[in-house]
Amino acid sequence: MARETIYFVQSFNAGRGSNLKADAPIPCKSATAAVRTAERLAPSKLGVVAFSSTGDPEMGDYDDEPTVIFRMGKFPSAFD
Repeated sequence: MARETIYFVQSFNAGRGSNLKADAPIPCKSATAAVRTAERLAPSKLGVVAFSSTGDPEMGDYDDEPTVIFRMGKFPSAFD
């Protein structure tokens, strides 16, 4: 069972009413790349978060709670 860590950046824009709409998640190769991508997107988005998750890719079993490494702006309640 080989465990690996994956990194993503998730950004948010205005949705209907006061809701936020998630953009497509951006996969990154490292924590540093995820933070840089999030910092670059932050000025143009309502919210942006970079996070990692560790698990077994063969089984599709990843941690229930991702590790947030960068966050700025507004987020849906799932990211509180």
